[in-house]
Amino acid sequence: MQVTETLNEGLKRGFTVVVPAAELDSKRTARLAELGKSMNLKGFRPGKVPLAVVKQRYGTAVTGEVLEQAVNDATREVMTERGLRQASQPKVELVRGAAPGDSEDLEFTLELELLPEIAQPDLSQLSLTRLKAEPDAETIDKALADIAKRQRSFETVEETRPAANGDVLEVDFVGKIDGVAFDGGTANDVNVELGGQGFIPGFAEQLEGMSAGEKRTITVTFPADYQAAELAGKEATFDVDAKALKRPVDVAMDDELAKKIGFEGLEQVREAIAGQVRNEYEQLSRMRIKRELLDALATQTDFEAPAGMVEAEFGSIWSRVEQDLKADRLDEEDKGKDEATLRADYRKIAERRVKLGLLLAEIGRVNGVTVTQDEMMRAMRAEAGRYPGQEMQVIEFFRANPQAAESLRGPIFENKVVDYVLELAKVEDKVVTPEELADVPPAEL
Repeated sequence: MQVTETLNEGLKRGFTVVVPAAELDSKRTARLAELGKSMNLKGFRPGKVPLAVVKQRYGTAVTGEVLEQAVNDATREVMTERGLRQASQPKVELVRGAAPGDSEDLEFTLELELLPEIAQPDLSQLSLTRLKAEPDAETIDKALADIAKRQRSFETVEETRPAANGDVLEVDFVGKIDGVAFDGGTANDVNVELGGQGFIPGFAEQLEGMSAGEKRTITVTFPADYQAAELAGKEATFDVDAKALKRPVDVAMDDELAKKIGFEGLEQVREAIAGQVRNEYEQLSRMRIKRELLDALATQTDFEAPAGMVEAEFGSIWSRVEQDLKADRLDEEDKGKDEATLRADYRKIAERRVKLGLLLAEIGRVNGVTVTQDEMMRAMRAEAGRYPGQEMQVIEFFRANPQAAESLRGPIFENKVVDYVLELAKVEDKVVTPEELADVPPAEL
């Protein structure tokens, strides 16, 4: 095999590779002979089919197979001999020598981008602050009040009067867009709390003043980020029929109610709430210190990022930005920027993400961080848990599609590398209020 380097610019490399025709012909003949041994053809004993007959039937397919294998083997050899680590799939173009029985050598060009050389930062010199918060009595009391509120009953108001804030109207409604009822827009016997949450903004507010037996048509606009994309941002009318006026009957959050919802007493409910809130705070604390760590590591990325990786990452980001532009749901800091400015900003974000990803990957590779099969299985089960009743189908999908399963490996690996770095870095714990913990500063570009 003859290899000639044709391009050496930054992380880009180009080669012309020539594989002798005799070598290809030898591999082609060996493969045809192998097929002939297992071939059953009328008029010939099993395994005794002449090579010429095998070649006539399978020659074209075998040539394609041998060429593909030759290109893959040659590419691997070029990379291994030169100690190159590719950043993406090489671009291969055949020049000559692709026909069966061709006496010419196989020649192809190979173009690729390499991973940059990345120096290992001194992780022990990183200084980070881990923010910590504890659930306070006010937070727990508010959660208890919310539980009590959800356990309320409702009694019918016998007197005829208009519904006011705090009342509950039992209604039937039919939602329409451009005069046509839409899927999911019709419901009966729905309790709507005036001044409460859970409906489309503006829906409950327009029911104030209705009395039992009254009908009313209201107009609302679905939020731009509404979960049903076909309704997002659209104006709809609702024909509402008020059937009954009710008022909530409050219940005390005491030991009796605690037992009703499955606890021994009120103190156990408080402990459960504290544990749940503490877990939420720990997740937020983890997010904050991880972000601080990534910002610190971003100062260590003084290496060139492969242009192809940056372009792919930017393309992924920009497609989401375009969707947000169409739906008018850009972040506040992006509103008012022209497209050129937005593109420049998000290209910086793409380059930062690629560089940080490469740095984390290198830290993990050099220090032997790996993802175990047990960790992959736990991730698959967690993903399957998001689809109640279809858990086994999701697990089987991952087993049948290794590439889909590999998409779960990246986040696990990144978190393990972050944990590894945090063990070596200088981390100072700082107790803050829940409000300070939740006050996330704007992201850096």
